[in-house]
Amino acid sequence: MAKFLTVPLDSKHGRANFSCGNQYLDNYIQKQVKQDIKRKLAACFVLSNKENEIKGYYTLSNAGIPREQIPENIRKKLPRAYYSLPVTLLGRMAVDERYKGQGLGKLLLIDALKRAFEASGIIGSMAVVVDPIDAEAVSFYQRFGFILLPDSGKMFLPMKTIELLMRGTGDQK
Repeated sequence: MAKFLTVPLDSKHGRANFSCGNQYLDNYIQKQVKQDIKRKLAACFVLSNKENEIKGYYTLSNAGIPREQIPENIRKKLPRAYYSLPVTLLGRMAVDERYKGQGLGKLLLIDALKRAFEASGIIGSMAVVVDPIDAEAVSFYQRFGFILLPDSGKMFLPMKTIELLMRGTGDQK
């Protein structure tokens, strides 16, 4: 099994002081995430320091996207019977302002992709999908090969690409 940089969020992690500069993402980790975990709507993984303060976090969930949203070059290789394609949603990802500029966003993304790839061997998922919160997030994901899905604002990275990335980092089984 692969090693992960993050651990699942639990009660020992201090959420109250997390601040990434985006109120939506701050409120989520401070007030809503525990309910989403309890309801099985999302799994939350955190990178924390020795004092269990959260440096950064991300969430993963199962999702589906309409077949029409997939670029034609990928869609033509898929069975026509699937109207909705199974994907893993990287729902939220944020780094506390105190730790910005240290490359933690990239490390969190790689960790999330690694988890999604491992899970795709157990539960079908043909890609990781993100719904970038702003233009800066779009630019961030594009640097890692995410493809903008027309008319949805979402971006995706096929599992085949993630598999190649994992092989390149030596994390492949």
